[in-house]
Amino acid sequence: MVVFVGYILIWFMMPTKTFYLQWLPDIHAKTDSTYFGQQGANILIYTFPILFIATLSCLYLHIRKKMDDNNTERRENVYWKSWSRPVLVKGPLGIVSWMELSFLAMFITLLVWSFCSYLHSMFANINQQAAQMRLSLWEAKLESSALMLGLVGNICLAFLFFPVTRGSSILQLIGLTSESSIKYHIWLGHIAMTLFTAHGLCYIIFSAKTNQISQMLKWNQVGISNVAGEVALVSGLIMWGTSFHAIRRKIFELFFYTHHLYVVFVVFFVLHVGSSYSCVMLPGFYLFLIDRYLRFLQSQQKIRVVSARVLPCQVVELNFSKCPGLSYSPRSNVFLNVPGISKLQWHPFTVTSSSNLEPEKLSVVIKSEGSWSQNLYDRLSSSPRMDRMEISIEGPYGPSSTEFLRHETLVMISGGSGITPFISIIRELLFIANKATSKTPSVLLICAFKKSEDLTMLELILPASGTNFDISRLQLQIEAYVTREEEPPTETLKLPQTEVWFKPNSSDLPVYAILGQNSWLWLALIVAASFLVFLVLMGVLTRYYIYPIAHRIDVMYSFSSKSALNMLFICVSIATATTAGFLTNRKQQRVAYKTRQIQNMNAPTPSTSPSAWFHNTAAERELESLPHQSLVRATTVRHGTRPDLKKILMVRQSSSAGVLVSGPRTMRQEVAAICSSGSANNLHFQSSSFSW
Repeated sequence: MVVFVGYILIWFMMPTKTFYLQWLPDIHAKTDSTYFGQQGANILIYTFPILFIATLSCLYLHIRKKMDDNNTERRENVYWKSWSRPVLVKGPLGIVSWMELSFLAMFITLLVWSFCSYLHSMFANINQQAAQMRLSLWEAKLESSALMLGLVGNICLAFLFFPVTRGSSILQLIGLTSESSIKYHIWLGHIAMTLFTAHGLCYIIFSAKTNQISQMLKWNQVGISNVAGEVALVSGLIMWGTSFHAIRRKIFELFFYTHHLYVVFVVFFVLHVGSSYSCVMLPGFYLFLIDRYLRFLQSQQKIRVVSARVLPCQVVELNFSKCPGLSYSPRSNVFLNVPGISKLQWHPFTVTSSSNLEPEKLSVVIKSEGSWSQNLYDRLSSSPRMDRMEISIEGPYGPSSTEFLRHETLVMISGGSGITPFISIIRELLFIANKATSKTPSVLLICAFKKSEDLTMLELILPASGTNFDISRLQLQIEAYVTREEEPPTETLKLPQTEVWFKPNSSDLPVYAILGQNSWLWLALIVAASFLVFLVLMGVLTRYYIYPIAHRIDVMYSFSSKSALNMLFICVSIATATTAGFLTNRKQQRVAYKTRQIQNMNAPTPSTSPSAWFHNTAAERELESLPHQSLVRATTVRHGTRPDLKKILMVRQSSSAGVLVSGPRTMRQEVAAICSSGSANNLHFQSSSFSW
């Protein structure tokens, strides 16, 4: 906490004269050596504190995971819950809690403070600078303003990569996930590109008015490289232009592929500002690179698909083999790639299985809502048996704790395929209710579907292979609403549920933790070791290569060359440390899996199972198992109406009711508005969605 507060103070002091004229020169004097030079001071100020916080966060999360495994109770923070209540429901920012609004206000304050401080510092001697440079006063102010816009934009860039680092320990430390943090990345991206665009336009106007257009085409060896900045700005504008909501929703592939230009943007940004000043944005990008390389290593392995359930409502449940040692929290998600459909596209899906209830299986549910998912559904529904389907997985990623267990009551509201995050919660509660001595919260599941055939998604609440757990021990009530059909079908429709089974393949592996069971501990080691390797390489480069050349010819070494070498050393250090950790854990996991592989190869293939579907008739259908019968008894189906969410939520009498919603934006906004009202102090709102 002390390091974090100190880092924030440095950010607020950075634009001031005291920082530049007193603190920074003093730090440079103490760190300016032939080993690191000025860059060493910037690394000490900007880079080291965040990487140190990330390392400590990993250690804390490792200890907390061990405490959770040992069923150690943690005290509920009521004060923190009050800050998580939604305050803004509708608007360009989406659903915003008091905590988010507070951080947003502090961030805007930081930007405004930096803007004003930079202007005050730059305009203090603007008349003398204009006379020395033979410029008019407004031209000198325009150049200073352009520089100021770039400096403030760099602050946004420093935070830009944190929300998209899926395995980030810093996000987990403050209770966020990559899924819930996407909106912060969008906010920061819009602000950063607005500032950088204004920065570039001001310099274009300045160059045109002072007849220095030719300077825009020069690549300076020392100082700022204009061409590199122009390339970075153009690549950033392309990403920005394709990231707006209308384009992102209608032409997702265009948004997806153009966003890979972030590599070009970052590389040329570093070449533009130099390696020393790029230390401001280095921590976030450094942690992102580690996470991205881990994802790359995991994605190279094909995962064994055990079976698939094909439902008549254009829904598929994929069941993967999983290492028993891999544990994850409910509402986690994975990213899937099917090379047979597209080698480049990765799509996120919620994990519906419970790592406790199903220790050797991981399941996801996919609804056909686009060309990629429709192609997958068509392939699986065409044949009840397939030899093999190549699939790669990244993840799972998700919350580090099961906070929903702290509530007395859980009200889960879903629309359509939004039911998938709640399936894993119900399965986890089913395991706890049958095995643990602690009391589980009562559960009310409100789900809205368009057609009666969509009710078959309720079958996914129970695992495909069946379970010996007694679902009646779980206080579960399901209220299903069919909104586009006034009455239930007059005839019992035969809606077959097909199970597709895949032949085992010796080259496929189960889903596994990329860094083993002690993943947080290994991640802390990778962050620390890679940064240490980078410092050593940078010190050797400066002492034995850059310094002798600059000393011999008595000129400054090329900024661009030094920046390129530093970027190369960052990649080498991250690749070395991460690969070492990955190979060590993969060897251990392969040894543990070797004994199970023979059993999986010889496992019998079950026959196709029948389906079941829910409808509101007088006669109750016979089901194959008691768990299914209990599920049917707990379910009430209503046709031709929508749930009265306000009435349902306001009658909750428990002192702590967790309200979880997953579905369309209008549904999430309606629930958030109810929970934010003054008469609903016992309702604690949470939303699950990749869109906001």
